[in-house]
Amino acid sequence: MSFVLKTALPIIAHGPLQTLLDATKSPEEVQSKLLFDYLRRNRVSLFGLEHNFDGIKTIDAYRKQVPIRDYEGFRPYIDRMLNGQHPILTREKPQVYASTSGTTGKAKLLPVTESFRKALSDLSRCWLTRTFQDHPTVLDQQLLFPVSPAIEGYTPSGKPFGAMTGMTYLNNSVLIKRKFALPYKVMTIESYDLRYYLMLRLALEDEVSLALTSNPSTWLRLAKMGYQHAEKLHRGIRDGTIGFLENEWEEFISEHDSDTMQLIAEGLSPNPNRAAELDGFIEASDEAYLSDAWPQLKVLGCWLGGSAGIQAKLLSRYYKHATLRDVGYRASEAAMSVPIADNTAAGIPSLTINFMEFIPADNLDDEQPETLLLHELEEGKEYGIILTTSSGLYRYDINDVVRVEGFHERCPLISFVRKGRDMANLTGEKLHANHVIAAMAAAEQSSGVGYIQFTTTPIVADMRYDLLVEPINHQISESQIETLRDHYDKALQAENEEYEVKRKSGRLHAPQIHQMMPGWSEGLKRSDVKSGMRDAQYKWKAIQLNWSDWSRSQIQKTL
Repeated sequence: MSFVLKTALPIIAHGPLQTLLDATKSPEEVQSKLLFDYLRRNRVSLFGLEHNFDGIKTIDAYRKQVPIRDYEGFRPYIDRMLNGQHPILTREKPQVYASTSGTTGKAKLLPVTESFRKALSDLSRCWLTRTFQDHPTVLDQQLLFPVSPAIEGYTPSGKPFGAMTGMTYLNNSVLIKRKFALPYKVMTIESYDLRYYLMLRLALEDEVSLALTSNPSTWLRLAKMGYQHAEKLHRGIRDGTIGFLENEWEEFISEHDSDTMQLIAEGLSPNPNRAAELDGFIEASDEAYLSDAWPQLKVLGCWLGGSAGIQAKLLSRYYKHATLRDVGYRASEAAMSVPIADNTAAGIPSLTINFMEFIPADNLDDEQPETLLLHELEEGKEYGIILTTSSGLYRYDINDVVRVEGFHERCPLISFVRKGRDMANLTGEKLHANHVIAAMAAAEQSSGVGYIQFTTTPIVADMRYDLLVEPINHQISESQIETLRDHYDKALQAENEEYEVKRKSGRLHAPQIHQMMPGWSEGLKRSDVKSGMRDAQYKWKAIQLNWSDWSRSQIQKTL
């Protein structure tokens, strides 16, 4: 047995994965037991007393006793917890709080108990175990795991809050941490460009066999930066420095970033052989440079479902040897699935740690929707998901829609499709993000015009939708752009019957297409990140309800 396997085995022990797989044989029983364990455990909390947890004996009684809430419904309870009051949602005291910018309103802080943290760790071990079983050399080299900072601030009672990805990074086993390509301090860099540059500068020192982060745009960004900044990166590796020329960086970074850079630089040493090797790769590889730099990269992990899948499809151009593996359906509130195969967003629901209810997608706007349980779901159908977690979220509406992609034993496999209310509606067509994503995929195939990214925006004054597209080839002709628009309009009518009726009746006009400049989508992401959205968890919106100032400045051509 190799040294790698000896060190990996304690981390990839089969216990958590086998428990999850066994649970798929009897999901109804597992879910029921989990729910009543949570109710019993937290019956003396303020929330448990208010909702008579002690008196709830059936799942139907739970549904009647506890209404569905979104975060705003929990905010008054969480605000009391942030000020140090206890026990509010759980008997167990939160150790930290997970922060998320969300899509609207004030920032959300979510309690993280020790049992919740352990459950997330077990799910991560499930993912790693299954991936290792499918790809036995995936742990042979460095592990590249970009995350967001674990500590971004402190609550009034002194508890830290930050990104769940950062917390998970810090809580990994020492054996796994030894294989990390990046020291944690790199994740605390405030400058967007500098953080990405330093990730590459350090990761290029050696081989990488597993690269894992949520957003595929991170991998695209690193691939392009590696090609564009190869000279600096190689100079730094050759000389044992960051790679910048003297004083090149001082004017545009904060004091914190400057100090962090100095700390990182102190740990570097010259590596002329690796630099010479990389020089040869950049001459031969062009944009697929990282494929040659990391030829043993076996698995590239990121989201493959929803709007993220638009950019994931571009990754094979830059990482030619790597297999794509979805990291699982996750949010700050909970981890909700574990994919068990390559090239699919579908995974086993986290039925051993979250009690789940589901609302058929057509009934999401009902005032009091009835919910289904995991074992009642049907293949091919879409559902809103309602969560009960060990961290004190009870019947929590996360505003997501999932699709059932098949079954493992008696348990459905689910994949993230879109935000539940990710919708535009000018005249009754109720256009959802999954409609436009499917229409653009069909239009790309039928028109032959490839794109890096797109979004659709409703224009109320003209009763039409604007289609903003950043094509792969920015030298394409007007006729090609028009063809893409026409195929999109046709495909959208096939996806949405109401859209078709409104188009044929003239109540909706044909889409107007805008060819966007190179770098538009990356710039819009950068703008959103500066506004408070977290880079590692950034979700591209297939429907943007309004034009941004950045997008208006990036129009190359309008037809």
